[in-house]
Amino acid sequence: MSVRRADRTNFGSLLGIVLATAGSAVGLGNVWRFPYMTGQDGGAAFILIYLACVVFLGIPGMVAEFIVGRHSATNAARAYRKLAGCTPWVITGYLGIITSTLILGFYSVIAGWCLQYLYASASGQLQGDKDFIMSYFADFSANPIKPVLWALAFVLITHVIVARGIRHGIEKASKLMMPVLFILLIVIVIASCSLPGAFNGIQFLFKPDFTKITSNVFLDALGQAFFSLSLGTACLCTYASYFSRRTDLCGSAVQIALIDVVIAVLAGMMIFPAAFSVGVNPDSGPSLIFITLPNVFQQAFSGIPCLGYIISIFFYFLLALAALTSTLSMHEIGTAFYHEELHLTRKRGAWIETACACVIAVLCSLSVGAVEGIGFFGKSLLDCLDYLTAQLLLPVGSFLTCLLVGWYVPRHIVRNEFTNGGKIRNSTFKVFLFVVRFVCPIAIAAIFLHQFGML
Repeated sequence: MSVRRADRTNFGSLLGIVLATAGSAVGLGNVWRFPYMTGQDGGAAFILIYLACVVFLGIPGMVAEFIVGRHSATNAARAYRKLAGCTPWVITGYLGIITSTLILGFYSVIAGWCLQYLYASASGQLQGDKDFIMSYFADFSANPIKPVLWALAFVLITHVIVARGIRHGIEKASKLMMPVLFILLIVIVIASCSLPGAFNGIQFLFKPDFTKITSNVFLDALGQAFFSLSLGTACLCTYASYFSRRTDLCGSAVQIALIDVVIAVLAGMMIFPAAFSVGVNPDSGPSLIFITLPNVFQQAFSGIPCLGYIISIFFYFLLALAALTSTLSMHEIGTAFYHEELHLTRKRGAWIETACACVIAVLCSLSVGAVEGIGFFGKSLLDCLDYLTAQLLLPVGSFLTCLLVGWYVPRHIVRNEFTNGGKIRNSTFKVFLFVVRFVCPIAIAAIFLHQFGML
């Protein structure tokens, strides 16, 4: 059984565990990526496959990372080293730390754009036709100063919360932000679903057309499930290191996955009815939230201008909150590593992670349009890091974790963590072990190969 360091603080409550860890999963991947993936892959049929992937692959993958984190009760790098010893498996922890820092850097740029659009919405700047909205985003993203300042501001907001610690920083903030995020979602969903023609969007979201299911749809759903649950970033492992011995790992994973799925579906109900109401199919990919949706909100609520104004503010505030709940977990991974491995105070460890993230954020922001040549293969550095982390590093990290827990870690340790030392009667352990040993690695390998057109 693992021994927790005396100077390590646990989460203060089960609610704090669920909301903080769910917050690490709930982010722009739910509110932005999920709707446009749903739009591209046929609506309800995609959602059904996505739900199956979350239940049968995502939850076991989460539990596997929880086992590594709670048993070791330390940062991600040391956690894998304690379980695997001086073997190649130890690279998994370092890989997760590198991945999370890269994500924190470029994610803060997109989150900074959300802050700019929140400000622009509140000040009434997002008024005009489609060409104006498109040029607004192009002009802003190519500015060498504004996007950088917003990105740095977002990193510093994240830093202030993380530096306060687990209970007084991350847990306290999560208990405040997650309910607010949920309430904002509900308000926008109600407004969106009340629009004329909104039923077509709801029907698209919930009435499956199984003729649209292809191998690509299945693999996209699989990738979205792992992306939205933050598998492979080491954040689940890091957060689990603050779990108490009484925490039900499987039960917590189910609750977190449920919150993640509910928010993703609500995001679809927020966007699709409004989009269909004005004759727009929201499958425009990354440009959805900064080019397509401002026009959608403006047209959909043109009859009541003040309502469109309020909805736009709520929407970008919602996006900023969703981004912040994710960046907290990304920041905590590096903070815990520097704090414990370099024997620094938590605040100094947080500053190192903040400095690294700021450098990446500045370079990524400038690469989008302000400065040419910052990137690779004709793509901006932001796009390169997005591809590197989401399409390569996340699948590899999750793949290695499943193999480690399924095959390398002694079975009695895995069983002990899964059942809390036998205190929790759970007949699904054998099923969990089978899935982690065989099903998850095969599925993740399929995602990985799919990225290169090999499957």
